[in-house]
Formats: sequence, C-alpha cells, structure tokens
Amino acid sequence: MKTPTTVAGLTRRVVDTVRGIDVLRRAGLAPFPRVDEGLRSLITARRYGPLAGAVRVAAHRDATAVGIVDEQGPLTFRQLDLRSNALARAWAARGVGQGTTVAALCRDHRGLVLTMLAAGKLGAPVLLMNTGFAKPQLTAVAERENVRVLVHDEEFTDLLGDITGVDRYLSWTDSGDDADSGTVPTLDSVIGAADDRTVPPPEKPGGLVLLTSGTTGTPKGAPRPKVSPLDSAQFLDRIPLRVGEATYMAAPLFHATGLSQFILSCALGCTVVLRRKFDPETVLRGVAEHRCTALVLVPTMLQRLVDLPPETRAQYDTSRLRIIFVAGSALSPDLGNRATELFGDVIHNLYGSTEVAVATVATPEDWRRAPGTVGRPPVGCRVALYDDSDRRITEPGVTGRVFVGSGLAFDGYTDGRTKDVLDGLLATGDVGHFDADGLLFIDGRDDEMIVSGGENVYPVEVENILVDHPEVVEAAVLGVDDDDFGQRLKAFVVTTDGASLDAEGVRDHVRANLARYKVPRDVAFLPRLPRNSTGKVLRNELS
Repeated sequence: MKTPTTVAGLTRRVVDTVRGIDVLRRAGLAPFPRVDEGLRSLITARRYGPLAGAVRVAAHRDATAVGIVDEQGPLTFRQLDLRSNALARAWAARGVGQGTTVAALCRDHRGLVLTMLAAGKLGAPVLLMNTGFAKPQLTAVAERENVRVLVHDEEFTDLLGDITGVDRYLSWTDSGDDADSGTVPTLDSVIGAADDRTVPPPEKPGGLVLLTSGTTGTPKGAPRPKVSPLDSAQFLDRIPLRVGEATYMAAPLFHATGLSQFILSCALGCTVVLRRKFDPETVLRGVAEHRCTALVLVPTMLQRLVDLPPETRAQYDTSRLRIIFVAGSALSPDLGNRATELFGDVIHNLYGSTEVAVATVATPEDWRRAPGTVGRPPVGCRVALYDDSDRRITEPGVTGRVFVGSGLAFDGYTDGRTKDVLDGLLATGDVGHFDADGLLFIDGRDDEMIVSGGENVYPVEVENILVDHPEVVEAAVLGVDDDDFGQRLKAFVVTTDGASLDAEGVRDHVRANLARYKVPRDVAFLPRLPRNSTGKVLRNELS
C-alpha cells in the first residue's frame, strides 16, 4: 500500500525519512560517521532482501558473532551465510530460482532460518506455513500458492501427505540424525554436499509470504516483498532494541510478530535464541543463560510465565531484560500489570496485523498511564478512526473502525483481494478509540460487536473485566441469538485450581464494573480456551 503522492503526503514522507534515520542512528543501525558501512548495508539489503541481507552484513561486521542458538547449539552469522550459500546453490541446480515458491512448515530452529536465507538469495518467495494448521488447510494453501519446494520437520510428515508434485526436504528429524530419512533428503545432507561460495544476488528478492490465522476459513497469503531498512525505524522508534545484544524468540517465526523481530534482531547483529517448543521455565533459563535484553512472545506465553511459582522464577536472573515485546493478540490490563509487577517497566505492547504489520506500540510509560492501551503510532505510521459512513472520527472516547498507513503494509493478498482503503489507509478489521492523551485502545473486531436490546456491546471490554477477577485465568465472551433482545452475551470462563466462583459470581463481578446490558446472561466454565498457535481464541469452537 503506497502513500498518496500529494504535497502533504510527500512532506510527511520527507519528515518520516529524517526521523527514521535518526532512530536508526540511535539504535546503531546507521553507523555514523562510517557512512560507507551504512551504504554497504543498504545496498546488500536491497539486493538480497531484509533477512539474507542482514545476515550477510552481520557476517561482514563480525565473522565470529553468534547469530542464532537453537537446541543444536550456536551458529555464527558467518556460518549462517555460508550454509545458506550451499543450500541455495544446491536448489539452483534443481531449478529453483526467481519466483519459485518454497513452502516451510517448521518450528523455530536453524532449518527454517537457512530455508529463508537460501530462498532469499535465489529470489524465491518463502511461504511460511502455520504449524497449528490442519491437513486440509495446508493442502489447500500449497495448491493455491503453487508450491514447488516443501521444507518441513519430520513430525509434520503425515499432515503433508496430500501435497503432491513438490520437492521435499526435511529440516528437522526427531532423532537428530543428519542422515536422509527414507527418500526425503535432509537440509544438512544437501548443504554438506554443496559449494558454499557467495551466491550472486537475484534479479529481485523473493520476499516472504505470511498466512492469516485461518480461523474463519482457508488462510489467505499476505506477501512481504523487500523492505527498506528505514522501515525498521517503525519498530525501533518505540522499542529500544540495540546493536549486539541478545533476543529470546518465544513467538513463532511463521507469524508476523516473531518474523519481524527476528529480522530486526539480525539486522542489529543480535544473537537470537530459538527453541522449537514453548516452555515457560525454559524461556527464563534461556533469558538468564544468554543474558537476553529482549523477549518476544504472545500474550498466552506471557500468561504462563507470570503463572509460574515464585520459587521457580527466582531461580533465574532476568534483570537484563529491558524489553518484553508482546503482540499477536490482545494483552489484557490485568496480565500486563502482573507482568510489570514481576519484571519491571519492560512491557512493550504492539498492535498490528498480518496485513498492516505495525500500527502502534505502547511503551512501558504508556502502559503505566493507561493499562490496556496499544499506544501510539511510531515514526512512519498513521492511524485514523472512521465511522460506518466513512467519516473521520477525531473526538476522544468515540469508537470507530481502525485504519493504518505503514511502509510495511502489504499491497494485497496473493489471490488478488485486499482490505478496505480510506484516505490511503488500510482497514485492520478492528474497532477502537483514542483517549484524551491520544493513546489507542482496541475495543474488538468490527464483526464481533453485538447489539443487545438496542445497545452496542464489544465483548473484549467484558473479557478484560472478567480476567481481572482473582479466580479467573482467562475468559472469552461472544454474542448468541436471543428471541427478546436480538443477541445476548455468553461468557466462557477458565478458573484457577480450587476456585469457588460460580455463574452468578461471574455476573455479579461484571455487574459491579460495567453497565447492566453488558452482563453475560449465560456462563460456561471450561478447562481451557481453544486457541491457535499465536494465542488467538478460536471463537468458532465455542458455543
């Protein structure tokens, strides 16, 4: 999505560029006065794409710097560059090149990273498949996106049995053995047999294709073409990542949250700690062992961290953490406050989507002032609210549809469709409001609002009140049909072990904090809420 070429639009772009350069300077990405290094980095990123370019630049900067650490150990940026050269050359010999779609169904480990790097060096787009998808979704997506090469972990083999006509490679074997598994070669065996000399840059970078969550049907593909390094300023403006530190990546790389922060960490020459599966104590151990300054996760992961027994948390030194980066689904005021109490003023709450990337970020200061906020737009981003008649909303406290302008926004889905656009801004599908200080709050999805007895109700407001109850672990609220009121609210509640809370107690708690028409008529207690791999509640599985 491009910014309109009006005088105001051009002026805004110039101002954003100047501000963006200053942000990159403060983060260490624009190494003044070594302008030559900055130009080399810019040229490399434009030739190979943001990820492969970032790794090449980091390898040139310090050949001994560790790029990633996974269950198999560390790999330097230099090793990542050389091994991905070998994989790219092996694939090129099999006809993989500009425009060949490479699909990856992998957990977070070196195999996925090398796949993205090698494909980027060949100009081949990488389709990042969600490890939580079912077999029919994966098959449909592979067919629609015309996948030619399929890289996957051994554990997902059965899910991919209906995908035919592709070259397959194993990125991770359960035994850890490098030998080929049956007729499917491993990436390690392919890399070991190939030349690792530098690969010439492709005609144009292949980019990455993310998939929407697929909670309402077949996931849509959202391409991420090559990105200007200046767009990194959109994150760094409000998230103080710095060159040469360490990031623990708990969020999955196939999701926009994990991918964006992984690419940015590589660009900063940071060590990124990866683990294939999330375990809260393992996260704390990794943060302490690698002296991580940043932790990237989704809210359900943060919930499991703060729910650990105090004696478990006390075993690990997390004092170097300056940033807990949370995105992917809504962060409730209660959870954000509990995390702040435990880890200090480190919560950075990002609001965005697969389509628009970053929209706003709440800094720890924003959160202290207004728990639950998603903050303000960083440099290069614009956020505006519109009513149902497409009129701009400027008054604080008035809910409207959220539209975003960003240099990282996509230009449309792979099937040709796109989101609604107003004044050059892209719809997120959410509704929200600004407070008197200009901080944004998300009130819910625009298709989740219900009308009960003539009153508009957004379920997320009720959910936030419910999780504030000391005996409630998590809650989801949705609308169900009602003969008298059109719709009524139904709450699905997960309580703490040994809780005495009953349905009337749930209603009393909401009644004491919200208007009468926002009190759920129906309450169901569940052992857990159904969620996808990025923490979003699967509302279609609730009834």
